[in-house]
Amino acid sequence: MKRREFIGAVAGATAATAMTAYSNEAPQQQAAMQPQQTFKWKMVTTWPKNFPGLGTGANNIAKLITEMSGGRIDVKVYGAGELVGAFEVFDAVSRGNAQLGHAGAYYWKGKIPSAAFFSAVPFGLTAQEMNAWMYYGGGLELWEEAYKPFGLIPNPGGNSGTQMGGWFNKEINSIDDLKGLKMRIPGLGGEVLKRAGGIPVTLPGGEIFPSLQSGALDATEWVGPYNDLAFGLYKAAKYYYTPGWHEPGTTMECMINEKAFNELPADLQSIVRNAIKVANADMLSEYTARNQQALQTLINEHKVELKHFPDSVLKQLKDIAIQVVEEEAAKDPLSTKVWASQKAFKEQVMQWTGNSEQAFLKARSL
Repeated sequence: MKRREFIGAVAGATAATAMTAYSNEAPQQQAAMQPQQTFKWKMVTTWPKNFPGLGTGANNIAKLITEMSGGRIDVKVYGAGELVGAFEVFDAVSRGNAQLGHAGAYYWKGKIPSAAFFSAVPFGLTAQEMNAWMYYGGGLELWEEAYKPFGLIPNPGGNSGTQMGGWFNKEINSIDDLKGLKMRIPGLGGEVLKRAGGIPVTLPGGEIFPSLQSGALDATEWVGPYNDLAFGLYKAAKYYYTPGWHEPGTTMECMINEKAFNELPADLQSIVRNAIKVANADMLSEYTARNQQALQTLINEHKVELKHFPDSVLKQLKDIAIQVVEEEAAKDPLSTKVWASQKAFKEQVMQWTGNSEQAFLKARSL
């Protein structure tokens, strides 16, 4: 009897201990077994669906977010005109009709005077210098300040590098050749052309070719050989000019709806921001790899005439650009603050660029 009582007591104590351990572990195990919340996001873009470089760059961001989150965020991409028009992207994301938008900040200059400074400034920062200003020079914080009233979180979402000067149906031998010229050119570059006597026109990418072909435009800039070849612009204009004085290192943007972002847990917020950062670097690498290949095709197969703007024209455009940028920066307090930051950074970083890359490129060409 005593032996049976002893065994029963031990068994009871063991069971009680097991029950206590289970009761402590069960909530953690049950929490781990519960399905994690998932999010369905839309990305709208100003680019044609799957357009090389720009459109595929947006696709890359969506793919990275989806994969890095293990499918917890599923992003579907819409090209220009599929869900909203190309120039309706900003408002769509601001209102929460889409959670992400991929575009160029200079398209929103009419809404936010400082927006163009986060995209490209004529004779300004190169792609590497723009990234440096954004991530380590205070640029991104200023950009966030500019977009905050609209419920948006901006991010550098790619860079096309130094662009080409554009397609022209006549040679540009002097600044006078720009007078009366109807040219598709957005942002601050368009303001410079206007001051030089030209007529700047803002059009989404998908409308450029028919406008140039019909004669509604006399000239256009787009991006560079990789994208210009894809649009077939060589069929509508004869002369292809370099360099892209107006866009020396154009930052694309990936804006996030702030409310949707704040609904994410911390780990998914980190995934979204870092996926965009990865795609930002990837786009510049792709353009650097593809542009010369496309330029050779344009010259060798399509007999495009590659031309260089005369130094005298560039010097006059630079003088005009300095005046225009200073005037634009003075239009509102935030633009003044943004330009002061970028201008100071440019003066500092130009010295390093000159002593490093510029010096090396000069040596390499000997």
